Amino acid sequence: MAIAKERRSLLVSTVMVFFVFNAHHLQVMSCPDVQATNCTDQDRKLLEFPLNLEYLEAEFFLFGALGFGLDIVAPNLTMGGPSPIGAQKANLDPFTRDIILQFAWQEVGHLRAIKKTVKGFARPQLDLSKKAFAKVMDKAFGRKFVPPFNPYANSYNYLIASYLVPYVGLTGYVGANPKLQCPASRKLVAGLLGVESGQDAVIRGMLYAQAGHIVYPYGVTVAAFTNKISDLRNKLGKSGVKDEGLVVPKAMGAEGQVIGNVLVGDEMSLAFDRTPEEILRIVYGSGNESVPGGFYPKGADGEIAKSYLVTVGNKV
Repeated sequence: MAIAKERRSLLVSTVMVFFVFNAHHLQVMSCPDVQATNCTDQDRKLLEFPLNLEYLEAEFFLFGALGFGLDIVAPNLTMGGPSPIGAQKANLDPFTRDIILQFAWQEVGHLRAIKKTVKGFARPQLDLSKKAFAKVMDKAFGRKFVPPFNPYANSYNYLIASYLVPYVGLTGYVGANPKLQCPASRKLVAGLLGVESGQDAVIRGMLYAQAGHIVYPYGVTVAAFTNKISDLRNKLGKSGVKDEGLVVPKAMGAEGQVIGNVLVGDEMSLAFDRTPEEILRIVYGSGNESVPGGFYPKGADGEIAKSYLVTVGNKV
């Protein structure tokens, strides 16, 4: 009798454990539906925003190395968006051209990767003309260069102009990563961040090797160019120091021990982060996320960027 009673008790306990396990399992299984909502909303917005920078990088590097861009190599990725203004082939030495061509095809891959996850938007109007880059340099130095800075003139100029590009995007990926809900989204951003960081490191390394070179005819060293550009981006971003040139005061170097700054990072040598608002302020050249210009004369695209282009009763 006692044995039968013990068996019944064991059976009831087993059933209860089974019930609790399955109830918990069902509850866990229902979570992805909620998370999926976050993935398709918040993650979608955060993942589509970088397309603005990826389009710019792809076109600048493709034209610089080949003399043509996405309209030739991957027209489907443009989704019918307008061709960039003023982009052209750069006068590059063979080694620099090889590097830039590799970057170009990497950026095509980035566009494919993002569009595979989110549909995204058509290529926005980009201004990659000599005039657009000249304005940036004039603003960085607070004076008008004569002749105007031409990014396509030679390898030095092109690398200095390239200094403008991947770093802004990588700080955006650092800023977006903790806000993403889905592991797949975080994995994608980590992959993009890894290559963008590598591109920036290569550009900085190539420029650092020539840090003391005086750029003709401006009488300004390569290092001074990077410092001025970084100072400008800090000013436009309006969020303190998140950008540093190739040579810094020792106190700002890694662990306060060096003045060389081939890789930029905070006091613990971690990459800086930027919000979409900060990035728009920089790439527009206006210091205002609601005032387009610079490389995006008609503004950036995507839900986040467009939300800032709405003024009282009007769209910019």
